[in-house]
Amino acid sequence: MNRAVVAAMTEAGETADTLAAQVGVDPKTAARWASHGRIPRPQTRRRVAAVLGREVTELWPDVLKRREPAWFRRWVDIEREAVALRWFELTWVPGLLQTEAYARATLAGEKLTTDDVGRLVEARLQRQAILRRDNPPMLVVVLDELVLRRSAYGDRALMREQCEHLVACGTHPTTTIHVVPASVGMYPGLGGPFTLAELDDGSVLGHADSQAEAKIIDNPADVATLGRRWERIRGEALSRTQSLELIREAAASWT
Repeated sequence: MNRAVVAAMTEAGETADTLAAQVGVDPKTAARWASHGRIPRPQTRRRVAAVLGREVTELWPDVLKRREPAWFRRWVDIEREAVALRWFELTWVPGLLQTEAYARATLAGEKLTTDDVGRLVEARLQRQAILRRDNPPMLVVVLDELVLRRSAYGDRALMREQCEHLVACGTHPTTTIHVVPASVGMYPGLGGPFTLAELDDGSVLGHADSQAEAKIIDNPADVATLGRRWERIRGEALSRTQSLELIREAAASWT
């Protein structure tokens, strides 16, 4: 519970319904800001603070402590609000399923200080908390098999640990992992990784990685294109059971 938001709403005489109407969101979303302590997106935070007559930092002091890159924060907020996530990865283990060692390895060679690396790794691991809450999103991941076979700078123990962690994650009731086997050859996923997030109002947003800043996709036509591509990629993947067996075999291969 966010007691600061509850107190501010009470003092301002606002309910979830009245606040939602003024801010332009669903009442259920506004209620979650108070009851579950969810943090709204930056623009929405400013509107809420204005309605309640408070500073943003009074209502959400943790926003100053956020460790993920500023350009990525909107997607992290969307991730927190999502009721379902569909994630395709061509080259990396998805951030929500990475071990700490693997996360650090993905940042090797970047122009970052030790403190910068620690901050980014911590932010990535903190994002994984959404999978451990009482009402986690339904997460469906599709991986290219080469993600499991690609060495992390020769560290076999790191890759074994990461594959074993994927198996543990993949047995969770709300997390499903599928693998596109290398035998498939060419398929639509070679165009690059992306994620689709479904919110509780039924809307869907996309996220596409790049070598620079990632892009949030909210144009309905583009989101629909990603949805169709997801179905084609998923159609090339192994079943959940077969995929877990392949991941176990990959873990053993790193011994």
